[in-house]
Amino acid sequence: MDIKEYFTRISYQGSYDKPDLATLTDIFQHHIRAVPFENLSIHCGERIELDLEATYNKIVRKNRGGWCMENNYLLSWVLKTLGYNVTLLGSKVYVPEYDAYADEIDHLLLKVVIDNKSYLVDGGFGMAYQIWQPMELISGTDQPQPPGIFRFLEESGVWYLEKVKRKQWVNNQSTSTSHNIEKEVCRRVYLFTLQPRDIEEFRACNAHLQTAPDSLFVTKSICSLQTTDGIRALVGCKFTEIKYNYRDNMDLVEIRILADEEMEKTLKEKFNITLDKKFVPINTSRLSLF
Repeated sequence: MDIKEYFTRISYQGSYDKPDLATLTDIFQHHIRAVPFENLSIHCGERIELDLEATYNKIVRKNRGGWCMENNYLLSWVLKTLGYNVTLLGSKVYVPEYDAYADEIDHLLLKVVIDNKSYLVDGGFGMAYQIWQPMELISGTDQPQPPGIFRFLEESGVWYLEKVKRKQWVNNQSTSTSHNIEKEVCRRVYLFTLQPRDIEEFRACNAHLQTAPDSLFVTKSICSLQTTDGIRALVGCKFTEIKYNYRDNMDLVEIRILADEEMEKTLKEKFNITLDKKFVPINTSRLSLF
């Protein structure tokens, strides 16, 4: 594994001699705009391995993306290689349809300490709840970013991440069941503690999420990528593009249903992904990703 090869993969040409916040933020933003959050392996008959070299080869050399246990595991190696103080953390993702957090840890994220300040670094959540900058671990303070306002709330050692969503204008309403203008709401994203984790603690989760019949990742094929002004996402056959803060504190949402013959071209042109095996898109879960 070679850090310069990774930098080429994410098109990063900045300096990396100082493990400071500015460098971390720059590398992080290049990563989330180059490496998709995706679970396409599950829907191509491939297995997602919890192995650093396998993840490196997949993301860096095969130009693929990955889910949290791939993106953030790779990022932990990158940041440790550059001299950052990195700790693995585990979180439980909030499911709005159930109004509950997951029973068990189902998401890997990172804590990075710089100049005695702690930051949350999460390059593997994807979709519209992906943070664009490291977030300082302070409770009750709004931390505005282009995707919206994020903040932490801490209670008895448990930290909660939430995001204030903007109103949305859905351009082609026929493909969406939502209202043209949605009310601005505060959405819980996940909870976590600062207990250090070892990658081995995620092995069972990594296996379960790609095999359980009711897993979100088994019932939905997902590929999302952050752009300079929003995100693009392919969930099943539905392709969505969002431009953040398009006008008047409102996000512009454009949705299109793709035909089978458009899949390969869309993955290549919009996500820079070329798959080795036949991809079978699926979206049978009622759980929303937006």
